[in-house]
Parts: sequence; structure tokens; C-alpha cells
Amino acid sequence: MSERIVVGAALVEDGRLLAARRSAPVELAGRWELPGGKVEPGETAEAALARELREELGVDAEVGGRVPGEWPLRAPYVLHVWTARLRPGSAAPEPLQDHDALRWLGPDEIWDVPWLDQDVPAVRQALAHLGALEGLPSPGRGAGGPEAPGA
Repeated sequence: MSERIVVGAALVEDGRLLAARRSAPVELAGRWELPGGKVEPGETAEAALARELREELGVDAEVGGRVPGEWPLRAPYVLHVWTARLRPGSAAPEPLQDHDALRWLGPDEIWDVPWLDQDVPAVRQALAHLGALEGLPSPGRGAGGPEAPGA
């Protein structure tokens, strides 16, 4: 079976990263992730991410560049992350589907939430990718964060 792409957004506003707390399924509930979802057949990854952000958060977002890397999820899925920003006039994000809370995390708060294990390396890479542009901590600049499994 070939890999299926799950897209995630490093959605940034005013130097803060948006995190979404899962409400389902039960084994993921209460943990935090980058918002996003599955790419549907015939859909580009960027279009899928914009659609997922509309459906899950009720926002109109501009998808930016892809964060280098990919992160394995439950087979056959693999996570790809893009930067994103709210478009002017977009509604404020709300947890409409799959989430029960949202938080804008400043540089000193990034690791205050219990991220899904599979999102930790993606969040680290997104921070490194965004660090110089957004003032968010990147690894080696006080990002801290949970230890990698097996570290």
C-alpha cells in the first residue's frame, strides 16, 4: 500500500503558533497537534490544507511554503507540514471539528501542551523553519521541548 499524505499547518500569527487539542478518537483525545487532515484523491496538498483549516477551524488561510521533512504516522499515513497565515478578514479560529480547544502559543509556551508524539518532531522542524522569520524559538535557541523517544 502506498503512503497517504496528511497535511498539517504551522499557522502563525503575531509570532504565535496555533495548536489544536484533539477531542477524538479516544486514544488521541486531550493531546495537541498542528491542525490539518487527510488529502483526498485528486486534491493537491495545499488545497487539502486550506480545506481542512476551513472545516476544522472556520478560517480562510493562505498556505505558504512546505516545511522540509515528513513524519510517519499510523500506516499508511505520513505527515507533511506547511506554513500558513490567516487571510485578512478571516474569522478567528474556532474548534469546529475533531478538536475541543485551540491555543495560540508564544515562544515560551510552545512546549507547555502535551503534543501528540508524532507531532513533536514536526513541530520542532516547523519552529526551526519559522524561527528567523517569526521570532519563534528554534532548536538550539531555547526551544526546549520534550525529549525524542529513545533519547
